[in-house]
Amino acid sequence: MSHPDASSPALALLHAARTPAGFVASGQDVSNYQRVWTRDGVITGLAALLSGEPALIATFRDTLFTIFAHQHPTGFFPSNVDPATGQASYGGNCGRVDNVSWAIIGLLHYARLAPDGAAFAAAYQPQVERAFQVLNAWEFNGKHLVYVPQSGNWADEYVQHGYVLYDQLLRVWALELAAGCYLRPAWRAQAATIRAVLARNYWNDPARLDAAGLYAPNLRHQLRAAPTGFWLMGFNPARVYGQFDLAANALALLLGLGTPAQTAVLCGHLRQELATRPGLLPAFAPTITDADTLMAELRDNYAYGFRNRPHEFHNGGLWPVWNGWLAAALYQQAAPDLAGEVSRRLTAANRRHPTDPAVWGFYENLHGRTQAPIGVPACAWSAAGSVLAAAHAAGLRLCF
Repeated sequence: MSHPDASSPALALLHAARTPAGFVASGQDVSNYQRVWTRDGVITGLAALLSGEPALIATFRDTLFTIFAHQHPTGFFPSNVDPATGQASYGGNCGRVDNVSWAIIGLLHYARLAPDGAAFAAAYQPQVERAFQVLNAWEFNGKHLVYVPQSGNWADEYVQHGYVLYDQLLRVWALELAAGCYLRPAWRAQAATIRAVLARNYWNDPARLDAAGLYAPNLRHQLRAAPTGFWLMGFNPARVYGQFDLAANALALLLGLGTPAQTAVLCGHLRQELATRPGLLPAFAPTITDADTLMAELRDNYAYGFRNRPHEFHNGGLWPVWNGWLAAALYQQAAPDLAGEVSRRLTAANRRHPTDPAVWGFYENLHGRTQAPIGVPACAWSAAGSVLAAAHAAGLRLCF
């Protein structure tokens, strides 16, 4: 097994995103992307660990130090930290639920894969415990699922709120890693309980619409109109969301959620979707249009400018980072043909540049129909997606 090519443009961008405070979101000075973000920094750091490059691994350590130094006393983590001022932001209208788990996932991967990792993780054990306490409090009803407010995760201008699968899976991963690192069997048992709840409630099986194991009575009638063939994005008291969530389904594959039969069905769905489009898979599909009732909810959910026009940004935009996670998960699930196809498309997407085809763009996302680059260029986590895919293709693996 070998590490990704050290001369690759993706690794070069990770080097360009290095600062003394950790990885910033973009190698270019754009808006607030010259900050250390919890989610972006951890994802970039996981790619750094798999790269095997000492300088990148050292910057991941700096990233974790910055993130944990600004953990809120309650237990949650900053959205981002400005290295120039040391000022932390914990979100706009809403904080970020997924950052809590990402911070733990990053710390405990460093603990396993870096030379000084064990001592580093031991120093932060009290903060990990506090982070889990806030996630427990966010269950609200003590029924094993965290309630995610609107704008409460990476898709902060999208429509979903409630029991969002993506956030539940990250919590499972964090609990399982922490159980192994800190020898806490209660955390492993909690993760197993959550896994069982997810398996029963997020896979729509028309043959199992009985009430046994359902999270709430609402699901008995809501699931009748829900899609099949993939893990559901989430639900709340009013609805089951019908969109396909790429990040959630990639994580479900990576963590081995469900049965081999369900994994085979999901891979069949992915194969069909790849056959119908030339580029990357969208973050969420289908796209919300002006005719959709959810557009009214989507239209005003922005801070500075509306970005979620159909096929753009969260609303059907193509995100290299999540396609990279999907490729990594497919390699792990022994689906090399699908993984290779996603990886090929990912490379082509990250190469795209609006004016200079010789320059790798590594844009934040691309238009869902035209594949034109949109958003911020030189995004570290777009490059990280390529590194994660390449590492898994070479047989390297994240920790579980």
